[in-house]
Amino acid sequence: MKYLCGIVLFVALLALSVRPSEEACGYEACPKTKTNMINIHMVPHSHDDVGWLKTVDQYFYGHKSNIQHAGVQYIIDTVISELIKDPARRFIQVETSFFAKWWSEQSETAKQVVKKLVNEGRLEFTGGAWSMNDEAAVNYQSVIDQFTLGLKFLDDTFGSCARPRIGWQIDPFGHSREQASIFAQMGYDGEFFARMDHRDKNNRIDNLGMEMIWDASETLSNDEIFTGLLYRHYSAPPGYCFDVHCGDDPIIDTKSYDNNVKSRVDDFLSYVTEVAKHYRSNHIMIPMGDDFQYEDAQVNFKNMDKLIKYVNERQADGSTFNLFYSTPACYLNSLHEGLQTWPNKTEDFFPYGSDDNSYWTGYFTSRPTQKRFERDGNHILQVAKQLSVFAELTSKQQKEDLEYLREIMGVMQHHDAITGTEKQAVSNDYDRLLYDGILGGVNTARDGLRKLTNLPNGEFESCLQLNISECAFTKDGADNVVVTLYNPLAHTSTQYVRVPVKNENYQVTDEKGRVVASEVVPVAWQVLALEFRNNDTQHELVFKASVDKIASYYIKKVESQESRSVAVHTQPKKSSKGQESNLEVPKRFKKMHSLKNATENYADEDGETVVQTSLIKLVIDNKTGLLKTVEMNGVSENIDQSYGVYRTYDSGAYVFRQYHQADFIIQDEGVEFTVYDGALVKEIHQQFGDYVSQVIRIYEGKNIVEFEWQVGPIEREEEFGREVVIIFNSTIASNGVSYTDSNGREMIKRVKDEREDFTPGLDRQPTAANYYPVTSRIALQDNNKRIALLNDRAQGGASMNDGQLELMLHRRLVRDDGYGVGEALNEEKYGQPMIARGKVYLILSPADESTAVEREAEKEIHLPFWKFFSKNTGSTSAAAKSVPSFEDFPKSVHLLTLEPFNDDEVLLRVENFLDHTEGKVVSFNIRPIFDYLNGVEIRETTLDGNLPLSDMKRFKFHHDNSGHRPDNVEFYTSAHKPLAAEKAQEASEFSVTLHPMQIRTFIIKTE
Repeated sequence: MKYLCGIVLFVALLALSVRPSEEACGYEACPKTKTNMINIHMVPHSHDDVGWLKTVDQYFYGHKSNIQHAGVQYIIDTVISELIKDPARRFIQVETSFFAKWWSEQSETAKQVVKKLVNEGRLEFTGGAWSMNDEAAVNYQSVIDQFTLGLKFLDDTFGSCARPRIGWQIDPFGHSREQASIFAQMGYDGEFFARMDHRDKNNRIDNLGMEMIWDASETLSNDEIFTGLLYRHYSAPPGYCFDVHCGDDPIIDTKSYDNNVKSRVDDFLSYVTEVAKHYRSNHIMIPMGDDFQYEDAQVNFKNMDKLIKYVNERQADGSTFNLFYSTPACYLNSLHEGLQTWPNKTEDFFPYGSDDNSYWTGYFTSRPTQKRFERDGNHILQVAKQLSVFAELTSKQQKEDLEYLREIMGVMQHHDAITGTEKQAVSNDYDRLLYDGILGGVNTARDGLRKLTNLPNGEFESCLQLNISECAFTKDGADNVVVTLYNPLAHTSTQYVRVPVKNENYQVTDEKGRVVASEVVPVAWQVLALEFRNNDTQHELVFKASVDKIASYYIKKVESQESRSVAVHTQPKKSSKGQESNLEVPKRFKKMHSLKNATENYADEDGETVVQTSLIKLVIDNKTGLLKTVEMNGVSENIDQSYGVYRTYDSGAYVFRQYHQADFIIQDEGVEFTVYDGALVKEIHQQFGDYVSQVIRIYEGKNIVEFEWQVGPIEREEEFGREVVIIFNSTIASNGVSYTDSNGREMIKRVKDEREDFTPGLDRQPTAANYYPVTSRIALQDNNKRIALLNDRAQGGASMNDGQLELMLHRRLVRDDGYGVGEALNEEKYGQPMIARGKVYLILSPADESTAVEREAEKEIHLPFWKFFSKNTGSTSAAAKSVPSFEDFPKSVHLLTLEPFNDDEVLLRVENFLDHTEGKVVSFNIRPIFDYLNGVEIRETTLDGNLPLSDMKRFKFHHDNSGHRPDNVEFYTSAHKPLAAEKAQEASEFSVTLHPMQIRTFIIKTE
């Protein structure tokens, strides 16, 4: 409070000291630089993690100082007080989630002061998203959402002066090309970060390559962005941390025996002289800050003031150093005005190795259940946003619930949240927040469906544990249950739906009363054996559903089995030998799975078992019990699929460190398997070793193979952890080349043991050094065939041998890796080591066929139908409101976002999800959507929705090898005419053209 009392005192002075006409923000507020000097841009900042060692709230309020001394509310309080004292002072605020929380607690007087500081460019927002997101495990949709959220808060609160121009990704552990592309599409001028592979960094330091132009897309044009690497992490120079957390000497400039001005200035200039050698221009940026610094900002600013004063005094004696407060944006503006050219970059910055024994590739997989839970959060967020628009949900509670879910999803993108690199207590808190957010989203969706379906009193309950086939709504029976499916995608989708049921006969009908084929299949015994699972239902009812946006299916119990359309229990067809001897199947499951019958008719031990649909044929080797051959899309390939385990000694939450080992494959023969041969779905249930099992599924009419895995409780020795991978071996001659997605968008070519700009150190960690983040897809191919694996959450993946792909599924470790979290990654639930479940999908195709089918599968996996359950009371009424169809969108157009933006505005974001090798330019008209929403006018914005595209003007730089050196500063503006139209105009004015990979964002003002 004492700080803000100070603020009030300054308000009157401020009113007098600066007339409105002198206010300037953005580049106009940048400090003057000197042409013939080394200009040192000193950037005061605090890096404030949105959860890591403490929870979000503990960090904000300064709680639990025994864990870490950090209180963000005090940081912002004292920084504001100090900025007021001197108009030359600057500070950058990065994480909008913390700032928004602080802002909500301020008085009107304090808010006016902050607005003044923002309008004068003294408090500058940098980055500006809800959190500083990770770049390995995130999906692009969630990154765009959390930037939209943060930038909207800044725009609503302060207007255009608060709009960030710079991406400030100083702490994520590796950097993705898609993130750079997102910055470019938002109109940012550049980005800076601090972590890069140590060999890459050393190479760049030696070759003046610390700053570059990153070509952030192979498909999009004008997607280049200036990218800079900080010299020494994001900390102050050694010896110059003037923070209360540090012990470095203050600057003493009085007639004291301890006066140290000369030595402090000498040492500082010696440091910046060295830094300047490694950068191309006469400007260098020196960050002054670190984690949770500036809690007593007076100490920092007082000493920085003195440093500036005494460094610049030396100019009178011929010194060529000019030191001043600045911001990353002002630094970049100076570089832009310098008209230099720069080296270029086309790939990305994964994996990050801080030394040759430390590749930060473990976090690609760490906390796999939380990584999946985050995807569930995004799934319901998109559903709730769309339904809020269609049903015009405007109550206070509905708006608050939706905003809360947006905010917690913003928190989950943070580089210590989705990464799994936080303490266990913090992980538990993230789970709590996200669960609360999901419940709000589910309630909002329910409210929407009551207006949009013919069930105004439907329960529309969501079952959040369908991954273990558990649903409270059907546990006592599924008779007279309505399953309402919501499809978040633009196009009609056909998917199989599974509903937990008792072992009974059911009939499924659609909304028109037509009978839909269905069948009942047993749940794998390994799922039933989960101690915490309610075992009322031990089967699943499977049926195929086709949904445009919303469709309901009606389940009723029937006695007879006469009709083909009635779902009947699928008996096990074949099983491998001796199941009962090796497998300790709990007694209560033996009868249900008819294992005795299964062993009697299992096939010849040396033969093979064929499982096939009309589209796919799988062959199982009876002797090994493993998948042997896959045939689909007109090609056949020998694919043997199994599981491996790395025994690791000193891996941690961040780092994957392989340890010398001989035995790797968990089980390569005698794998127990049972086949269930249904009409709609064929399933192969397998058990590998003691703690890994899976079900391979193929559905009639679906051209994809599903592998549902269950791993855990993972064994652990006192000295060794274990990291479990799924492995696919084929004969494809991939020649060391594989492809991984970048945040779910473009694919990047990976060559084993190679990097774009340097030679990696492979002697100590050859496997970890070849791991890459896989957020949706990894693939390899030769001239004839291609295999793609698609996943349901972020994982680490690699191709260590030709024709081979592996994905890391789960990790249980014994040590901390020494990078700050201070705990071993050893998750427990229900008093035992964590069990994780998930799905990996395989597509085998001819190499010359379009990969568009993989893109479509990616979308369906990321945003499948959301299932809502109600009782069929027989009473229905006409829906209060209709839902539009997006079927006239071209097939490659994705409805990326549809959400309430302001009370009378809706945000619409559309994407052509095919790249330049897969797709073409498409055009379509959005007038029908505009009319459906009662649109009055429409405007086009940058990707984040907050800047009119017509106002977008971002820095253009040139490559060294472009052959062009500009005479004047150059800018990128929109490559197309931004769409702007009103209700009275012709429909032709609402035409939208999308190039491959292009995303366009519109704000529709409604009546």
